[in-house]
Amino acid sequence: MDVSEIIIPGDTPGTEWRLPVLRFKGRDPKAPKIYIQAALHAGELPGTALLHFLCEQLRRAEDQDGILGGITIVPQANPIGAAQSHFGDLQGRFDLGSRTNFNRDFPLISIADRSTLIEELDDYPATDRLKRQLLHMALGADLVLDLHCDDESLQYAYVDEAFWPEAADLAAALDMEAVLLSDGESSAFEEAVGFAWKYEILGERRSMLGKLSVTVELRGKRDVDPALAKRDADGLWRFLTSRGIVSDEPVAPAAFAGPAVPLDNVEIIRAPEGGAVLFHRAIGDRVVEGERLATIITRPGQVDGSIDVQAPQDGLILTRTSDRLVRRRGDLMKIVCAWPSKTSREAGTLES
Repeated sequence: MDVSEIIIPGDTPGTEWRLPVLRFKGRDPKAPKIYIQAALHAGELPGTALLHFLCEQLRRAEDQDGILGGITIVPQANPIGAAQSHFGDLQGRFDLGSRTNFNRDFPLISIADRSTLIEELDDYPATDRLKRQLLHMALGADLVLDLHCDDESLQYAYVDEAFWPEAADLAAALDMEAVLLSDGESSAFEEAVGFAWKYEILGERRSMLGKLSVTVELRGKRDVDPALAKRDADGLWRFLTSRGIVSDEPVAPAAFAGPAVPLDNVEIIRAPEGGAVLFHRAIGDRVVEGERLATIITRPGQVDGSIDVQAPQDGLILTRTSDRLVRRRGDLMKIVCAWPSKTSREAGTLES
């Protein structure tokens, strides 16, 4: 295992950021190459834990000459966000300087222009340098996994429609309980990777055969423990084996059995008013149209001081907020449904 660091100069005197990169050299030039990163939102750590245990397996395989395809791993992809603490709370989702989501505004370029990502880096602020370095590394691979997590959540993934159903083996290996099929229309990391591949020549969409770029949501923020991390690492190992990246006895995973639905089929349940939220249903529950999901106490102790929130259609509760004091129009839940929501949404990923 080769360990190196990318040094990103800070935007103020005396500061710099160090981005560790772990690489395993493959012995088969025909085998796929994979790039895996975690904690692009710095406080989302299930992926970092997974990669810690996966690297143990990869080092053992390396000792036995079992690494077939090149593997690049960035286990903590956002040292800038990891250093942002505001009144004791980590603020790793948005850059405090620009107020930009760390998983947005990745350059949308053709793969033919990959080298331009790291040219004249001095012209860019630190957050843009970080994004350009990450995207440049990812575009050197055939398969790209961006490991995130939600708030309270089942295991699921965002997969561009261009990569489905080819990504079903990943969904099965990681025991995902749902797949959300995106339209590839945002500047999120995994969609910027897909954009570069689709438009090798800008304006001419190409086939995605042999390529994969996925955002994996590894349950919730608090789901960071050794048992889950080892289980997820084993699942990812099975995927690497099945794709011919590492050498091991292939174990055929069970077929992916969860729903795979377009983003339009996700109901985002929002609070009609602010207040204390009392949930009646949990993640993983199946609900029917009209069923009470939550009660929001808007004026405690007063007559008519609470509001009930009902399910707009049948579905599976995928995520839930961990907050118990919610703001008006704040997200409460996401429900995966068989039919499109009546609520319109903007193109691109829901939240990642």
